[in-house]
Amino acid sequence: MKMSDEESLLRKMGADLRTIDSGCCGMAGPFGFEKEKFGMSQALGERVLLPAVREADPEVLIVTDGFSCREQILQATGRRAIHLAEAIQLALPPTGNKISGT
Repeated sequence: MKMSDEESLLRKMGADLRTIDSGCCGMAGPFGFEKEKFGMSQALGERVLLPAVREADPEVLIVTDGFSCREQILQATGRRAIHLAEAIQLALPPTGNKISGT
């Protein structure tokens, strides 16, 4: 799935992005947790996504919205990927625990 809107938002916030065309991470919900599909799940992840994560410098943030994708990345590489909302939160100035509205 494309992340065009998410990428646009991050770029407007000043992020320097590298987007990879990984297709699927391989886990896809319960698919990668099923014993008979584990090998295929790993092979899909190893096609593009997992090697790119391993090659990324340690200070590079890995951002993906999918829970399965974040779990596959953690299990296969030891890297913790974050959700888009976490990336946005990191970019915002600290405001304490207050939520303000207009």
